[in-house]
Amino acid sequence: MTQPPLEQQAVQDEIADLERRLQDAKARLNPNTVATTPSTPANDAALHALLLLADSALPLGSFAFSSGLESYLAHHKPSAPSATQLPAFHTFLRLSLSTLASTSLPYVLAGYRTPQAIETLDNDFDASTPCTVARRASVAQGRALLAVWDRSFRTQYNGPKVTASQDTVDGVMGSEVAIKALTAFSAALRTSEHINVHLAPLWGLVTSILAVPLQQAAYLFLFSHARTVVSAAVRASVMGPYQAQAVLASAELQERIRGLVDEGWDRAVEDAGQSVPVMDLWVGRHEKLYSRIFNS
Repeated sequence: MTQPPLEQQAVQDEIADLERRLQDAKARLNPNTVATTPSTPANDAALHALLLLADSALPLGSFAFSSGLESYLAHHKPSAPSATQLPAFHTFLRLSLSTLASTSLPYVLAGYRTPQAIETLDNDFDASTPCTVARRASVAQGRALLAVWDRSFRTQYNGPKVTASQDTVDGVMGSEVAIKALTAFSAALRTSEHINVHLAPLWGLVTSILAVPLQQAAYLFLFSHARTVVSAAVRASVMGPYQAQAVLASAELQERIRGLVDEGWDRAVEDAGQSVPVMDLWVGRHEKLYSRIFNS
């Protein structure tokens, strides 16, 4: 019996993930040998889309948010006036990534794997986000991503010949399902007051259309969050731009993100939840600050 297109896509994603793990294992076994992947149109298209999404100039409005860092620093003043806030920043970044992985990453994975459920996922994510400030930031960035799709990506990626993640009929079918789901979701947004457009499930859906492998889409979702927090730290004078790049390039951050993706790979949205409850307090207290430079 023939498997449904979505199940076949899930199997293909698993195969791609196993191949990546095999290459990583070979690289660790023989560090002097660089594993190479043959260049194909599908691989190049996926890389191109990944670079587009990774571009800091992507107009998602993330520069306006600190993800709670500004509030956290305001509530964790150093004991001495001349003391640095770097230790507090590193603690916050670690906890913030854990929070994102436990609350949002399952919805990214589900949005990618089950694009036809985007409206349900969006509604469930909204209901499971008790912090008003975090909910507002998620919706603002989700609607910005939807605007990027409508105004910049849709013309290029709206045809199956371009959007197929593989040169197979299954890849084309999976892409068509995702495009139809996003089109219906956008149409429903214009007629319904109950659709929010949260970033996490929409990120999964858009990356599936852009043929970005799921593992890389999840990694980039967490990395983009880390980059936003680091950028906020620079503007808050916690560190300089060179220190910021050192944080983003560090092996510690790479291992942290990989570990969080692996931990959450099989986590269902029903199991999503806040792993650092105090994070909601730090984010929620942002609006109570006497003065602030970020929206959250």
